[in-house]
Amino acid sequence: MQSRFLYALSLSIFTGCSSTDKSEEDSATLDSSTPPNIEVLMETSMGDFIIELDVENAPITTENFLRYVDDGFFDGGDELGSTTFHRVVADFVIQGGGYTENGTEKTTYDAIENEATISGLSNLRGTLAMARTNEPDSATSQFFVNLVDNTFLNPGESTADGYAVFGVITSGMDVVDEIGGVNVDTNDQPITNITINSVSRVLE
Repeated sequence: MQSRFLYALSLSIFTGCSSTDKSEEDSATLDSSTPPNIEVLMETSMGDFIIELDVENAPITTENFLRYVDDGFFDGGDELGSTTFHRVVADFVIQGGGYTENGTEKTTYDAIENEATISGLSNLRGTLAMARTNEPDSATSQFFVNLVDNTFLNPGESTADGYAVFGVITSGMDVVDEIGGVNVDTNDQPITNITINSVSRVLE
């Protein structure tokens, strides 16, 4: 299974395929009125965790993520299938949000601008960041959670542009760590599917 991800120095190079874009009618303009400090509950087949999105420092990326959340893209609310954590690399990252349980890549919206160089956010343990190809502005729906401090993914380190952080796990990091320890095949794909069952905004 091919997947977009990281150009990763001494790690294996993760090659990406270009995403397929949704029709222009579906690709509405991002809502710039999204307030800061939005929390999202992600329920998976291995447990739940909460993500706090940094709208102030990564507005384009967080609004893009919320579009997929609200459209039911990640959890199959769009009736096109739930996505999975399709790549797990122990002591590095877990990656998901692009492929269904049968390995089909879902159609995405247009790619977004990479905010890594302007956000000031670092790829530390527990942060959520965007996966992309070697093209800096190629991120669509796929994201990853850093299992350890991966500061070499910041701008000016392994690449000039870096990988855009836009949130942090505030509860359930033990679940993320458990996912990070599952058995995988030679392509870093979990032997047993780890499904994203539900993703929703946490209402106050």
